[in-house]
Amino acid sequence: MKYFSFLLFFPLFLLLSACGKEQTTGPVDVRWDREICARCAMAVSDHKFAAEVRGARKNKKAKVYKFDDVGCAVIWLDQQNWKNDARTEIWVKSHKTEKWIDAKKAWYVELKNTPMDYGLGAQKEKVEGALNFEQARKHIYEVEQRFNPHTGKPRTIDDSSPEKDLTNDGNNVKK
Repeated sequence: MKYFSFLLFFPLFLLLSACGKEQTTGPVDVRWDREICARCAMAVSDHKFAAEVRGARKNKKAKVYKFDDVGCAVIWLDQQNWKNDARTEIWVKSHKTEKWIDAKKAWYVELKNTPMDYGLGAQKEKVEGALNFEQARKHIYEVEQRFNPHTGKPRTIDDSSPEKDLTNDGNNVKK
C-alpha cells in the first residue's frame, strides 16, 4: 500500500515543484489589459506591439518589466543604470505572428498605428526598408524629440515658422 501511495503522489509532487520554479530568462506571459506599461502607465493590451525587459542591478534578482510599445521599452531601458548588464534582455512581440522575438535580433518596419505612435512593428524577417535594433532605437528617439509624447508639455514651434512659440500660458500664439 505504501508503494502505491508513493506512485500516486510522486507525480503530483513533481508537477507542483515544477510550478514553483520561477523562469529566469526569456519573456513571460502578459495579463492583457491588466498590466500597465512601466514607462507610460497605459494598459498593455495590443498583442502585436508589447515589449518586455528583464533585468536588474548587479547582485539583485532580475525582474520583468512590461511595455505597451517597443519605444517605451527602449527609452525606459536606456534610463536604467543596469542596461548593459549581461543578464538584461529585451523582447518584443511580432506584429505578424504575435510571438516573442529577441528585440536585438528583430527587424522593424514602419507602421502607422502603434500604441504610443513610435510607428514600429517587429518581425523576424528582414525586408526592404526594415530597421535593425540600433536603427529602430534611433527612430524611436527621433519620434520622441518630434512629438514629445510623454512629458505632457506642448512642443514649441521655432521662430522661422509663421506661428510663434506655443507655451503653456497660450499668450504668445499668433492667429
